[in-house]
Amino acid sequence: MLKIKNEYDTFATKTFRIPTEFSDMLTTLAENHNTSVNKVVIQCLEYALKNIDEEEFTSGE
Repeated sequence: MLKIKNEYDTFATKTFRIPTEFSDMLTTLAENHNTSVNKVVIQCLEYALKNIDEEEFTSGE
């Protein structure tokens, strides 16, 4: 389950292009949890990376 949290010490700056519908969903989620879109994106990425199929992750496919 995705849990929105606010705990990170260091950051890297990256630029991504995402579909407008994802942007809208991330903004709504951030507003509902009184946090930033950036923090929501971090949590979504963390969740996805923790739940990815290990074989898919290591094979690059």
